[in-house]
Parts: sequence; structure tokens; C-alpha cells
Amino acid sequence: MMSHRITAFTLSSIFVLAAVPCFGQTTHEQCPHKAKGEEAQAAMTERGEHAMGFSQTSTTHHFLLNADGGVISVSANDAKDAESRDQIRMHLRHIARAFSNGNFDIPVFVHGQTLPGVPAMKHHSSDIRYDFKETEAGGQVSLSSNDPEAIDAIHDFLNFQIREHKTGDPEKVVQPVR
Repeated sequence: MMSHRITAFTLSSIFVLAAVPCFGQTTHEQCPHKAKGEEAQAAMTERGEHAMGFSQTSTTHHFLLNADGGVISVSANDAKDAESRDQIRMHLRHIARAFSNGNFDIPVFVHGQTLPGVPAMKHHSSDIRYDFKETEAGGQVSLSSNDPEAIDAIHDFLNFQIREHKTGDPEKVVQPVR
């Protein structure tokens, strides 16, 4: 009878430890679960560099929400990095044209999934404007609409980008200080 208690205790301990991924392990080599989020982020970064044509570590993305939509802004981290600045501008011009035509293939490729907001943005394509503008270190695309459903879709799209790219941008409309 005692051996059954020991066996039952031992088995239950093994199941508990097996249910806790990598219990007591501290490195990525020992515990592949710990690296999963980092590996996914690295894979997204690699796909982003391929799709956008510029380094994701030499540039900074921002996704800002406003009352009529929002803004995608990308800039070179080094003001003297003309190559990144020019690649950013070329990419964002392309994005503005593609989105205007209902083509969201690049963000789908970068993130490996259809992004929240995209189906509704496609549905409301005639109600959304995508305007490219150069900035000193890169460029930006303004996404704007007068349609409340389109604006909600834009916000869903940008909020997903904020979380995925870990920009730290606010996930709500922030009114400018006057």
C-alpha cells in the first residue's frame, strides 16, 4: 500500500512539473518555451526587413491614433542615414498606394496573419484616405475617414501594430495639447 502512495505522489509530481514548461531552467537552450516570444518577434522583424526594404533596428515605427483615423510613421534613427530615410519613403509611398487599392499583403506577410481591422478597411476602402508625407528622417502615411466604422477599423489595425511592434504608443486617441 505504501508503494502505491509513493508512486502516486511521484507520478503527480512529475505531471505537475511537466505542466510547468521548463521548470527550473533558465536559458533559451534549456527551455525553448522562453524563446518562443522572442523567436516570433525576431521572425517578424526579419520578415519586416525583407518586405519593407530597410533595417527594423536602424529605424523606428510609430502608430498614432487620432479622431479621424491615425498615422503610420517611420524614421531613421540616425539623421545622417540617408539610405534608410530614402527606403522608408519609398516603402511608405508604396504602402499608401497599396492600401488605397485594398492591398494589405505586406502587413499580412510581416505579421503572418490577417491583421485586425483589415477586413473592415477593405470593406470601407472608398471611405478611407491614405496620404503619404515625407518627414525629415523618413515619412508617414495618414489614414483618415469620416465613417465611424472605418475609423474603428483603422484604430483596430493601428492598435495591433502598436502591440506587435512594441512601440509603446498610446492605444487610444490622444488629443493634442493646445
